[in-house]
Amino acid sequence: MRTVSLPFQPSLFGSGDPAADRSFTTLRRFWLDGQSWVDLAPGWLAGPDTLFSQLAESAPWEQRKRWMYDQRVAEPRLTCGWAVDEAPRPLDDLADLLSQRYQVHFDSIGANYYRHGRDSVAWHGDRVRFALHRPRVAIVSLGTPRRFGLRPRGGGAGQWFTLEGGDLLVMGGRSQHEWEHAVPKAARGGPRISVTYRHTTPDPAG
Repeated sequence: MRTVSLPFQPSLFGSGDPAADRSFTTLRRFWLDGQSWVDLAPGWLAGPDTLFSQLAESAPWEQRKRWMYDQRVAEPRLTCGWAVDEAPRPLDDLADLLSQRYQVHFDSIGANYYRHGRDSVAWHGDRVRFALHRPRVAIVSLGTPRRFGLRPRGGGAGQWFTLEGGDLLVMGGRSQHEWEHAVPKAARGGPRISVTYRHTTPDPAG
């Protein structure tokens, strides 16, 4: 287990008790192709800096290793996760709200800690695509802004979003099958946490 407390200066508008916009008033859908989409709700979570600080200081962070060029290397980020019924508040409450909105049962939560601009994640699709035909994957961004990219699997023009603290991004349709996503390195990137919600039960047709 690795606990981390890195310098982070909360903003005036990011403090306070975390609370989600239950009406999703800022949400807008972007179609990646005829079957794949992304929902973006800027500022969906009020008090994101408070939640960032809570998770940075208390979550059970670990640094995983993976194989690359015949050797095991440390991933350039920290990770942890929970089953929803074991997650700290308000992560479990956010799962319930997202489940109601997207008509799936989000039952697992994963968190990624990008400690600085050198931390990143390469192009990939989430493993839920091996079990589900049209999975929803919801991400709540906390901390400093970072770019989030999507590109067609196999190459082609992509789309980029800048996710700020409190923003919600949801990938749906066939996006995990037909598209890849990444968080690239950033020259001036500060600490950021992404909280990711996934479901394991069968997904709806939409």
